[in-house]
Amino acid sequence: MKLLLDSSSSLLFSLLLAQLPVFTSASPVPQRRPSDLDKLSNQTKNLMKLTTELLKEHAFDSEVEPHRFKSLPEMSNRSAHDLNNLELKPTLSQLHSDLKLYEHHFEWLNRVSKKHHHPAVPKLVEMIREMKSLITLLHRQMLRVEAPRLSPATPSLPPHLPYQFDVLQSTNELLQHFKLFCDWAYRAFLSLKPKVTAVQ
Repeated sequence: MKLLLDSSSSLLFSLLLAQLPVFTSASPVPQRRPSDLDKLSNQTKNLMKLTTELLKEHAFDSEVEPHRFKSLPEMSNRSAHDLNNLELKPTLSQLHSDLKLYEHHFEWLNRVSKKHHHPAVPKLVEMIREMKSLITLLHRQMLRVEAPRLSPATPSLPPHLPYQFDVLQSTNELLQHFKLFCDWAYRAFLSLKPKVTAVQ
């Protein structure tokens, strides 16, 4: 009788072992949740894509008269070499301040474009919405690591634009400048990722 029980126990054990791969494959592998820095870099990449799409439209093929905007963040002093030396808190604070400044410029451009019934208005509205979302997400990350909030510079916007050509010129300059900024910000978020992990 004992032998029978032992053999049936062994048989049951063997059956369970045979089913083990099925149970293992049936249980889903927990996926790694994207970090806030992942979300920030992805959203910045999406903004860069929207900016590129707007620049590619034929409406913006005119030559750009530079320096219409005096208060845009300075991009010439940011190089790829600097990315390795970025400090977490000051960089997050500066990027937040820069984005707030761009937000003011794009909201101004949206108002002007609406007056001229410009076809880019829907995409500009989408860009502003994405920008606001990025600013909110960035501010949340700043609170987490206790990065100070800087006061953005007062935007220096061009005077009233009487002609559609002026709107095109301004749009071109602003989009080209913002594309450079997004490229930098995307790389900055990626390089800051290990530093955030170290702080948290």
